[in-house]
Parts: sequence; C-alpha cells; structure tokens
Amino acid sequence: MIFDTEGVLIDGEFLPELAKIVGKEEEVWEITKKGINGEIEWEKGLIDRINELKGVSYEDCMKVANNMQIMNGAKETFNELRQLGFKTITVSGGPDILIDRIKEELQIDYAFSNRLIFEEKKLQGVEINVGSDKTIPIRNTLDMMNKQKDEIVITVDGANDIKLFDLAGLRISFNGTEIIKEKSDFAVEKKDLREIIPIIKEKFSVE
Repeated sequence: MIFDTEGVLIDGEFLPELAKIVGKEEEVWEITKKGINGEIEWEKGLIDRINELKGVSYEDCMKVANNMQIMNGAKETFNELRQLGFKTITVSGGPDILIDRIKEELQIDYAFSNRLIFEEKKLQGVEINVGSDKTIPIRNTLDMMNKQKDEIVITVDGANDIKLFDLAGLRISFNGTEIIKEKSDFAVEKKDLREIIPIIKEKFSVE
C-alpha cells in the first residue's frame, strides 16, 4: 500500500498552514494549487513556496506539524491493513518534520519526504528528496519487497502523484483532482480513509 501524505493521511497541506503565521497564506496556497493541478513544475513550486516562508522559526514549523489533523479513519485503516498483511509506504513532497510524525503515529513501514533546512532555528531552504516523479525515491524499497504490480495499491490525490500509478494494479483517488480521478480505478469522494478498505478487500478477495 502506497499513500501520499498531505490530503490523504493528513487533512490539509503543511505549507499553506505555516503561511498563515506570516500572513502569506494566499500567496503560498496559490502556488500549492498550481502544483497539485500540474500547472507548474512541482520542484519549482516547492522552492517558490519555501522562499516565501524563509525566516519562519523552527518552533513555529514544529507547532504546525504537530497540530495538523490526521485524516478521519486513518488509524483504523492502517490497523486493518496490518491485519490484512500489507506493508505500508508513504511518499510525500511534504516536510520531514510532519511526515516523520505521521510515520510514527500510524506505524507506517516506510516514509519518504523532503528535509527542511534551518539555520539558527530559522527556515532557510529545502533538500528535495521527493520530486515530481515519486517513483524514484521508493524504487529500491519496492525492489527489496519483490512485489508484482498486481499486488500494489496506490492511494493519492494530486497531479504530482500521477507517476505512481504506473506501479500499481489498483489505483485509488482519494478526494483527488480531475486528472487523478480520470486515471483511477476507484474514486473516494469522502474524507474518511476507511472508504478504501472495501475496495481493497474486493480487489484481493478477502473478508
């Protein structure tokens, strides 16, 4: 099971929330939407957003990361997936300080994210480990698992997740953009991650 994080495991987007603190919510959200919709190169959008937020304190970044709400039904869904024998991966363009927290809370097996760079406890930049092709950082992990395409499920929401669909036998849009819905096998339109469980059980013929 491979998931995006923001908008799927977390109900919201980190950088727009952080932008509220410095009064740049509108500017950052506009860039975020363009990236989600595939209107600009994803890496450029990330750097542009971080540049808008340079100088924000480490303390404020951690406060936002710790206060973001886990998606409704996420804990129950991950408990169910473990019982069904799935390994779980989240691959996110979001920041390490948020994704590491979610990995621990949901007991996700593998998590990939981008590292925020701080100097003197002020945000200065980002080290991009997860770019517009989200298959790249997870390839070695998938090779190690030695899973066939038909055994892999993807649950995502944005245009920057689209290349992940090449990996999967079951592709689920979770409140996704139009392009994600068009290319998905199933589309969930409710903010409750438990909605994916019946889809998975039907796919793999389990009770």
